[in-house]
Formats: sequence, structure tokens, C-alpha cells
Amino acid sequence: MQIMSVKMTRYKQADFVDEDTSSIGTIQLNETSGSGIQVRYKTRGNSLWKSLSKLEKILLSTCFTLTFCLLLVIFVPRTKDIDSTFLNVQNRDPCLTEPCIHAASSILNSIDRSIDPCDDFYSFSCNQWIAKNPLPDGKSIWGTFGKLEQQNQIVIKNYLEKPDQYFTSEAEKKAKFYYESCMDEDGIVEKLGAEPMKKFIKNFGGWNITDSDYDISSWTLEEHLKIQNRYNMNGFFTWGVAEDDKNSSRNIISIDQGGLNLPTRDHYLNKTGHEKVLKAYLDYMTKVAVLLGANENEAKRQMQEIIDFETEIAQITAPLDERRNDEKLYNAMTLRELQIKAGFIDWVDHFSDAFSIVNRTITNDEPVVVYAPEFFQNLSTLIIMYKKTSEKRTILANYLVWQAVRSLTSCLSKPFREAYKGLRKALVGSEGSEEPWRYCVSDTHNVLGFAIGAMFVRGVFHGESKPAAELMINQIREAFIKNLKTLDWMDKNTSKLAEEKANAITDMIGFPDYILNKTKLDERYFDLKINKTEYFDNNIRVNIYNLKKNLEKLNEPVNKTTWGMTPPTVNAYYAPTKNQIVFPAGILQLPFYDLNYPRSLNFGGMGVVMGHELTHSLDDQGREYDKFGNLKRWWENKSIDDFNNKTKCFIEQYEKYQINGKKLNGKRTLGENIADNGGLKAAYHAFLNSKSDNEADILPLPGLNMTHKQLFFIAFAQVWCTTLTSEAATLQVEKDNHTPPKYRVIGTLSNFDEFSREFNCKLGTNMNPQKKCEVW
Repeated sequence: MQIMSVKMTRYKQADFVDEDTSSIGTIQLNETSGSGIQVRYKTRGNSLWKSLSKLEKILLSTCFTLTFCLLLVIFVPRTKDIDSTFLNVQNRDPCLTEPCIHAASSILNSIDRSIDPCDDFYSFSCNQWIAKNPLPDGKSIWGTFGKLEQQNQIVIKNYLEKPDQYFTSEAEKKAKFYYESCMDEDGIVEKLGAEPMKKFIKNFGGWNITDSDYDISSWTLEEHLKIQNRYNMNGFFTWGVAEDDKNSSRNIISIDQGGLNLPTRDHYLNKTGHEKVLKAYLDYMTKVAVLLGANENEAKRQMQEIIDFETEIAQITAPLDERRNDEKLYNAMTLRELQIKAGFIDWVDHFSDAFSIVNRTITNDEPVVVYAPEFFQNLSTLIIMYKKTSEKRTILANYLVWQAVRSLTSCLSKPFREAYKGLRKALVGSEGSEEPWRYCVSDTHNVLGFAIGAMFVRGVFHGESKPAAELMINQIREAFIKNLKTLDWMDKNTSKLAEEKANAITDMIGFPDYILNKTKLDERYFDLKINKTEYFDNNIRVNIYNLKKNLEKLNEPVNKTTWGMTPPTVNAYYAPTKNQIVFPAGILQLPFYDLNYPRSLNFGGMGVVMGHELTHSLDDQGREYDKFGNLKRWWENKSIDDFNNKTKCFIEQYEKYQINGKKLNGKRTLGENIADNGGLKAAYHAFLNSKSDNEADILPLPGLNMTHKQLFFIAFAQVWCTTLTSEAATLQVEKDNHTPPKYRVIGTLSNFDEFSREFNCKLGTNMNPQKKCEVW
């Protein structure tokens, strides 16, 4: 899932801001559906099965199981090594309940018994799934998350297409109206063509690329950036209001590096490796300019100047793997001090203009946190140089207008949306061609996610999963804390404080209660105006609404119950400044979780997700925050040194893995790898300690001949079964904080002795190497 560990990401057209979180990740990279809705109905059986007598059910289940076993004997190749792996199943009849049969069928349709699980457990667990799930048209990535998304989109579509009179909540009506404006069934967007954007550009004083009579002499950087702010558009950097890392009870202005439009700085600096992407980016920029009335050759020349300027920004941008120490990143100062470091604009004037919409006075003494002071010093030097001549000032103006234009081209007619396909193809290997209603469902979810969430919760999430999930979290927390006490490398005082922090982690499950209160939900969106015939203008209004909501926080105390994800989202996250883990209703679904499934599968799926988020509290970044969510040095020096020595093992391990000839970045993915490994261990031991008398938890599943300990690991692996294009895989290696799916499975399990024991993997095999890495 796109929501990863980030600092001050300013989301446009989004209903929520993930200010500082670490998520489980859903490998959704740059799909046209945006963040998407990744949920489906929970399996609850069908009326035909319920109408059968108990005897009929047993007979049918027995026939079904015998058929499965016969097919396995006839069609499934076996090796001697694999047969010996599964001989330790208790000699008992299988579980023949409907959920057990469904679970067994799902597993059997995914595993590949021709692969030795001790050689490549990902291929063993997922090969059949991958073979049976080719990439759908227009998709660059397809996995369990994507399947949930597509099924859930149908659920949401059915609600959004109900008659107006069905909706009693104004917020939900706004969601419906926004969806209708996106669908554009009357063709209003197509008739308007480029006109909304041309009108919008006039607000910036025009654009040299499209206006032949443009006069740069009247242009000033300061005034242009103020306009950029009012529309919540990115400029040379990112900023917003967020919790103060060192005093998480207050909100503060936070400022960080930014300004790049391609996914990574390497796309600009490694021109040989990304020649295709850079060419596609230039083509896309030129096509958009021509659609807005520019001369093609002149547009191409000036757009190349913009790319060259972005390249200069890339050169002063710190790579992500060098930005993992929050203590070093945190630089508190006043605007007066920032002015001395980076004087390319008047910072007080800049922020005073922005905060005027919420009647907040800004002075030279306003405290801010700057996460990249060196970047701003270099940026100031760069911009001051560009301000010296009219030719260079024109490039600055062109760049800033392009930032605004680029963010809104998807809200225009089809030719503008088509222009992006070439760049998308170069980046992820697919042009994208999903049905319009799917795009519009996702877009509506991005904009009014909690209104959508209210529909989803009422229609799908019935609440019985919540107490069971709370119990599971507590069981995993107990296992995690119990393991803390056994660590011989951590001093007693730090260990005690770590235990206190783990006990202090709060959890939020399902959805925020207010969304089911019509009055409170309407109040949230009261200031947002939506018109069902004004798609482009709706997006402008959404930007301004989100900006105002963010700026209002500077006057308010921190609300530690605010959700950073909407209820339908299939993901989870840990927020270090809140010391909080959050599990939206969307992830409490199959294949992660089902109340009627065996505990082994629930702990292997949802349990590992929970353990992953708990472990983020003590990963290389999370460990820097105390139990109150404050950035503070609370570890003894020796424990810090020992921790860092242990994490080096993970960095070296994961950098040995390659995708398409590119080595994984062990530093950038360190936090997620620590969370994957620690989460698996905590969930497994919690599973072993849990008790149950249910048949599904005791009897083996039909046709599998596996123990429940083995099924735990199968469930974990099959969450990550994925098909993707070569380009998407490469982009993931270059961009994502999460390790690619295959190595999330292999890397984690190969460090875990209990896995090797259950599958009888000899020491020295791929899945049971001599050297193993462990922190928690």
C-alpha cells in the first residue's frame, strides 16, 4: 500500500494525510487507480449450503474431499524430499466444515509441490497462483491486494450509483456527486476540453510555454509561490502542519525537501539507466503543452529546460536511504533562523499569506522543523542564481506552472489523460486502461474516503471481527514482550523501557466511530462544496479544503485518535508520534483474516500484519521515539551500538537479493525488513500460545497433509503472491521502502529457525542458511 514511512507528504485530492507512518505496504506502485479500495465481502457461505441437512453436508464434503485427494494423486508431481516433509501430520480425519474446505481449496490452487520448500518457499507457495493470475489488461502489478481492490470496487460502485434520495447524509451525497462528476456521463468534461486548465493558468499570470505574449518582467517568485500555496500545489519543497516529533502533543509547521516529478532522484541522475523514462516524460510534457495551445517544437525546448532544472534539484536532494535517522533529520528553528539559512523568499510573508485563510498570525519567532537544512541552503543558492536573468526566471516560472498543470491533467478531457500513458508505460510497463467507473470509484475514495467508509462499514463490516482482532493483538503483544525479556544484547534499563513502550501502544480497529454519526460526518465535510457537473473545479475545491483542514491544526491540540487511513483500506500502519497501531476494517478480510478459518491461517495472515506494525515501534526509526511518541534518546549507548551491529546483518542479507539485475537497497528497506522479521516471530509464538477447541484449529485441512504450524507459514507467504511487469519490479526496487514480495517471504523465513524445523530444511539449504539475522 502506498502509505509508507514519510515526512510531510502533502496529499492533493486526498481525504487524509499520512504524516508519519510505517505501513505493511501493498506494492501498489503508480497504478491509475490511485490508493484504491482494496476490500471485498467476507465469505459467509450461501443459502444452498445452509438448506442442507447435517448428513447431506457431511456426504457432500466427503465427496468433495475425496475428489480433491484423487486429483492430487493423479496430477500433482511429488518429490521424495517434499513427501518426507509432510509426514508429521497427525493421523486424524480432516476438517470438513465449509470454511476448512474453502481454505484448503485456496491453498491447493496456489502451491507448487514440484518446488522444494527448502529451496524457494515463495515459489512453492505461489507458483500456481501466479500461473493462474496473469496481469489483467492495463495492470502493472497484480496480487492478493489488487484482487481485493477490484472486488471491493464493485461493492462501493453499487452504493455510489444508488438514487439521490437513498442518501440521508450530506457527506455521502457529496461522495455520490463527486463520483458522477468524474464519470461525466453527460460529456461535460469532454466538451470543455482544455478550457478549465487555460482559465486556471491565468490565475498564475499565464504561462510562457502556451502564451505568446507572456511578459516575465512582471513576474515575481514570491507572489507565484503564494498562489501555489493557495491551491495546495507543490513548489520547490514540501511543507505542512504535523505533530512535533519532540513534543507530540503540539502541532508545528514542518518543511522538507521536494520538487521532483519523477519517482526518484535517480531517474534524473542516472540518465543512461533511465533514458526511456526521461524521453517519455519529455513527450508527456510536450503533449500536454500542445493540447493547451503551445507550438510543439518550442514546447519541447522549454519542457527540456524544466527537466534540466529538476535535475539540478535532484542533485541537491538527499537519497532516502540517508534519511532514516530521525534525530539527525529533526532541525528545530524559528523562521528568522530559516531566513538566514535560505533567503530565496521571505518566509514570514510566505507563511503569513497561507495562514491568512485560517486567521493565524505568523511572525519571525514562529517555530518550524526543517528536515533538510542542507537542501534548503543549496536550493537557495540555486534559485538566487536563476533569479538573476529573465531567461532563467522564465524557467522558474515555467517549472512552477508545470507543477500545477501536471497535478490536474487527469481532471481534463480524454486527450490529456491519454498523454500520460506513454510515461506510465515507461515507468511501470503498462499504459493502464481500466474501466472509467473503477477509476472514479478509486478517485472518490481518495477525496471523500470517510464518507465512502461509512457506506462500506454499514454494508460490509458487521463488527464481530473487532473483538477477535483486539484479542489477537494482545496475544501478539504478549509474545513480543516475552521475547524482549530474553534478549541478552539489550541492557536491563533499556529493555524495561522498551517493554513499557510496547505496553503503551494503543490500537484502533475497524473505523472511527464518528463516521456512523450523520451529524459528525457531515460536519467533517461541511466546508467542501461538490457539484456533480464540475469535475475540474471539484478538484480545485478539494485541494483548498485539504489545505485549510491542515492549516487549522496549528491552532489545535494534537488529536491522537485521528485516523491516517480510511476504513475500506487494505493496509495497516504504525504512527510513532502517537505510539499507535491502526487496522482498518478493510484488512480484516480474507486472505488476511476470517473468524471461521483455522487460527494457523489467521495468525499467519493477519497476525503477522499485527506483529509487523508492533515491531515498527522498535525498528531503526521507531525505536527513536519513546512511549509517549516523542523523539528522545532513551536507549543506553551500548544497546544502541549492539542494535546497529545487528541491523547491519539485515542490510547485508537483503542487498544480496536482486530483481532484474538490480540489488535491493538494504538501508532504505531496513525498517520494513526488521518489522517483517520481528512480526513473523511474534505472531508465530502467539499462535503457539493460543488455545482453541474448534475443529478447524485441531483437525488437518483436507487434501493438504500439512500441520497447522506449516499452514501458518503458507498463509504468511500466500499473502504476497504477486504478478508484475519487469518495469514495475524495477521501480519497486528503486523507490519502495518495502522489499519486493518474493524476498519479503524468503528473507524473513530464512532467518527463522522454527520455519526450517517445521519443513525439515537441512542447514545450508537456501531457506536455512548458516548465517541468520535477528533483532527482535
